[in-house]
Amino acid sequence: MASGGGGAVTAFTRGPGAFTAADEAKQRGVRRMKSIATAALVAMAVIFTLATWAEHAGAGSWAGYVAAAAEAGMVGALADWFAVTALFRRPLGLPIPHTAIIPTKKDQLGRSLGDFVGDNFLSSQVVRERLRRVGIGSRLGAWLAEPEHADRVTDELATALRGALTVLRDSDVQAVVGEAITRRANSQEIAPGLGTMLEKIVADGGHRRLVDLVCVRACEWLETHGDSVMEAVSGGAPGWTPRFVDRKVGDRVYRELLRFATEMRDMPDHPARGAVDRFLADFAQDLRADPATRERVERLKREVLGRAEVQELIDSAWSSVRAMIVAAAEDERSELRVRARTSLLSLGHRMSHDARLRGKVDSWLEGAAVYVVTTYRHEITGLITDTVAGWDAEQTSRKIEANIGRDLQFIRINGTVVGALAGLTIHTLAQLLGA
Repeated sequence: MASGGGGAVTAFTRGPGAFTAADEAKQRGVRRMKSIATAALVAMAVIFTLATWAEHAGAGSWAGYVAAAAEAGMVGALADWFAVTALFRRPLGLPIPHTAIIPTKKDQLGRSLGDFVGDNFLSSQVVRERLRRVGIGSRLGAWLAEPEHADRVTDELATALRGALTVLRDSDVQAVVGEAITRRANSQEIAPGLGTMLEKIVADGGHRRLVDLVCVRACEWLETHGDSVMEAVSGGAPGWTPRFVDRKVGDRVYRELLRFATEMRDMPDHPARGAVDRFLADFAQDLRADPATRERVERLKREVLGRAEVQELIDSAWSSVRAMIVAAAEDERSELRVRARTSLLSLGHRMSHDARLRGKVDSWLEGAAVYVVTTYRHEITGLITDTVAGWDAEQTSRKIEANIGRDLQFIRINGTVVGALAGLTIHTLAQLLGA
């Protein structure tokens, strides 16, 4: 954009602080006001010339008053023209000190603006007072209590969840989850916990159902597979024993096994059941206190976690969970979305009617906002300072002039009018005092 009042912009500079089409429209308004202010100065000069000529020609005392007013108007117009012009450029191109303030002190102005914003907008007291006046908790509660708003938030959350799960690569998540599970499992000894849990199960008799199930299944299997038992016994007998002896021994072994399993099934106080109870109790105690047993459990744990099948199970678990969540997020009638919507409505109603909850929400939001502005205050103000520092000096000056120049031209017009009135007043007082 041309620096003078009548120049036109033929191209817009690209980059930070670029001169936009909107700025050009504003600059046209600035040029119109410049023309009016300059016309007022020219009018004062013409009036001064004519009034001075008339006074010397003997037109009367009125000409002196008009000349004094016009002269002071010119002085006021020129002074304000100099002041306004000195903000953006050097008047008449002369290297006068303290002119072209915006181009030469752009970086300093940026730092001052950053400090001003930090002191007056990013202080903890200002943030707290502003948020307290807004009453976010009350407004948020009333807003969430409306079903259509709860539906909207649910939809947005579902969209965000689907987007996040879509962006995440399964291999990355599986690697992280697998590493986290393995690291957590390796960092904690599981034997004492297992011992405590087993001890509680035995004390409560929770294992007896499992023993009952094993006894029932054993009896059923023996009743169905008697021939298999006898063949196994016969097959393990020496070759020199008679065949009928092997069958008799096999039959005896089978009957004893069946009798033993049946008695354990039908007798809750069977000695073998007591032996199982004692074994489990002793094993629970070993898990808690015996170093050798604990070491064997830890070694088994590491072996299990290191197996490829276990890692594949972890990977498939994440894939299943991911697919389940995506499907639930896409289905408007899924339990996940229904519960989310219900929870949002409930939260909205509670916040609308529970002053204590609103106070907690407001306090949390205030604390979070204060933490952000106090922790990142210098980064925020630094963004302003660095942004202004990155702008081109001349382009910045033109951009600022386009946005505030129109109001500044009113200063020139006001200076012309006020100067003329002041000159007329001073001339009148001088005449009165001289008389």
